[in-house]
Parts: sequence; structure tokens; C-alpha cells
Amino acid sequence: MSTLIVLIPPRDPAVHSQEWQLPELPFLLLDKAGNTQRSGCSALALLPRATSTVLLIAARDLLTVAAAVPPLKGPRLRQALPNVVEDHLIQDPQTCHLALDPQALSDGRHKVVAIDRGWFRFLIEGFTAAGHRGLRAVPVARCLPQPVASEQDEAASSPQETVEPVIACALGPVVSTAPALLAGSRSDQALAVPGEALELVIVRGAMEQGLAVPAQSASATIAALAGDAPVTLYRLTGLPGEPSGAASKSPAAQLPGAQSLTFETLARRALSCRFDLCQFEFAAQPWQLDRATLRRLRVPLALVAASLVVAIVGANVQWLMLVRQRDAINAEMTELLLNAFPKTTVVLDPAGQMARQLQQLRLAAGQPSPEDFLALADGLARSLGPVPANAIAALDYHDRRLEVTFKQGVNVDADLTARLARNGLTGTADSSTGKWTIRSAS
Repeated sequence: MSTLIVLIPPRDPAVHSQEWQLPELPFLLLDKAGNTQRSGCSALALLPRATSTVLLIAARDLLTVAAAVPPLKGPRLRQALPNVVEDHLIQDPQTCHLALDPQALSDGRHKVVAIDRGWFRFLIEGFTAAGHRGLRAVPVARCLPQPVASEQDEAASSPQETVEPVIACALGPVVSTAPALLAGSRSDQALAVPGEALELVIVRGAMEQGLAVPAQSASATIAALAGDAPVTLYRLTGLPGEPSGAASKSPAAQLPGAQSLTFETLARRALSCRFDLCQFEFAAQPWQLDRATLRRLRVPLALVAASLVVAIVGANVQWLMLVRQRDAINAEMTELLLNAFPKTTVVLDPAGQMARQLQQLRLAAGQPSPEDFLALADGLARSLGPVPANAIAALDYHDRRLEVTFKQGVNVDADLTARLARNGLTGTADSSTGKWTIRSAS
């Protein structure tokens, strides 16, 4: 099961939704064993396909709120979430997609993450139309390494007051989704403007936020937001498509005390993140076929439809041919009956009526019928073979069949049925009573 992890740039609020475009996106492709197959920077249409796709959503596009959420599920929870976070939003809550973190905080509250619904739909539908399956959306802030508290820090903190550590990461220069900036590559944008803005991710307890700040004031901004809390600072390195030497020239490299965080490490940590923004209407629904799947299945579906049409037409044509053949046979039998017996006024069953008329002619001519007692007894006598004639205890004739009861102790050989068939008779034996029933084969 291969996995594709893609880093998504933040939405440019100054760009209209009709002009949204995605630049070349950094990606990491892992095989089912977790080994790196490919990494690079590619346009959306050229990204490699995988069994599942994980999108790293920029922190600037998300608003994380810790709030008390009522114990609801499904559509009722979706209707209640806007009322929970409406005091924290500037825009209309109905224009935001809200996702609930199922893991509760220590005080019982839950994290609710808000993102612009139009932008999130643009991302999901774009990747779906490009043929990507098993989509998951993970906040990039959830993929940052968690610092390990030292013993000195634990001893320095007072029992009455717990200082939450701050994690900050500089992801690099801001990449805009404005069409005017999509002509150049990511590396060109990184070195185009001296003193450009940096993309920062700040995590402090339940707070996760993203900022775009000038490079020269990044350290001061992080210090102001952290206050007295200890800060663990990272800078993203090893970004696919970044030319050699560009990382050392990047403004993020000038941050004092910043530890190196490779893009591969950031991407692999997204696999262990259980929180998925694809909830409610964006949740994966395998039983529903999207447009991309329907496009791929057009030829098979057309072949199936054509096969059904051919099968239905063929079955109806064959039925019509059999009906015409039946009518022709019935007409021929009726004509034979009327030619042989012109006095017949009503024809309901030509075959049965012909048999009865022939039987009446045989009786009128004095000929025995194959179903008469004498004809059945004569055929039985010629079929006995090694069975002696005095072995028969009784003969009963009724309903045009002859019932034969043999004496006790008489062994009837297995070839009696075959000898009866050679004489135009059929015989069946009752296993419980040993009585044989003889009929005419005609």
C-alpha cells in the first residue's frame, strides 16, 4: 500500500477563488514497506499515484479552537459545531469547514479546526480529479516533533504553575497561490526578494497557528509569542526541488538556535497523525463513484451496457424464433389431424386427439392396444427369461398398467428391465413390497 504525502501552500486571501492555482508541490512517495520511492516537486497533474494520499495543510489556513463540544454525532454534530466556534471566527461559520479532533484534552474540551470551505473543497476536488484516492488532510502543525522536557525544566517549574513549551518551525519563504507568482519555481520565489516573508508555524499547548512574518522580525515575533515559555525552534530543510546551497542562503537559516527538520521527517510524521480534516461531507465514501472514477470506467461500463443490450435482444429474438417454430409445428399437427379425421370440429390438443382417434380405430378394427392386458402379459412372458413362469404369484391390471407380484424367495435378475425394454415395455419395482409395475413404452 503506497502513500503519497504532499505539502500544500497556504491560501492567498487576496486572490479570488476563481483564480486559485497551485504551484509545484513538494511530495514524498513511500512504498508499502515505508521505504522512500520518490521525492520531488511537481505540478498537481504530474504527481505520482498512490493507494492513499496525505495532504499537509498549511497552518495559516487553519484556526484551532479548544471548546466544550456536546456529545453528538453525525449530522447533528455538524449542525452544532458552528455555534461552538462562531465567537472565534471573523467570517461566517457556514462558509467554514469544521473538523473535530476525537482526542479530548485533559480538561475535557476538544480541538475544533476551521478552514475555508471553498479552499478545502478546491484542494479535495483538485486531487480527486487528478486521480488520487484515499485522501487524508493533516494539519502541518501536528507533524512537528514534540520536545522532550528535561529534568532541570521540570524542577524549575513550580507545582502551582505549568509553563507550556512552544514549538516553532520556519517552513521557508511564503509561496503564493496568486497566478502572477506561478511562473517561477519555488526556488526562484525563495531567492527573488531579499528580506522576504517567512512561513512560521507556532504550537503552544492546544494553540496551533500559522504566521507570515518578515524574515528580519521572525525571531522577535517568536520570542514575543512564547513569552517566558521555553522555545524549540526548527527550520525545514531538504525540501525537494531546492537547489544546492539555497538552504544556507534562505532567511530561515539565519534564525539563531534553529534545529534542522528535513522534509522527509515532517512527511513521515504525518503518517502517525490520527487527526483527519476530511470529515462530514468531505469524508471518504468508497461506495460513491466520483467523476474521475467514472471517466476511467467509461469503456468497461459501455462494454457491460452493450453486452446487456445484446443479451436482451438475443434472448428476445430467440424467443420469437421458438414461438414461430412452435406455432408452425402446431399448425402442421392440426393440418395432419384434420386431414386424417375431417369430422373433428374442435382442435385443442392435436397430438392427444390424434392418439385417441388412432386408438379408437384400432379397437374398431379388432386390433389389441399395446396397453391392453393381453399385450402387456404377452410382453411380460417374452421378457421373463431365466425367471420361471410359476414364480408369479399374482397379476393385477388396472389403469392401463400391469402389476406383477412374484412369490417369496424368487430372485428377479437385474436384466429384466432391459428385456422388457426390448419388448416395448417399461418396468419399475417397488423396493418395499417387491411388486413390479409394467407399462407400455409407447
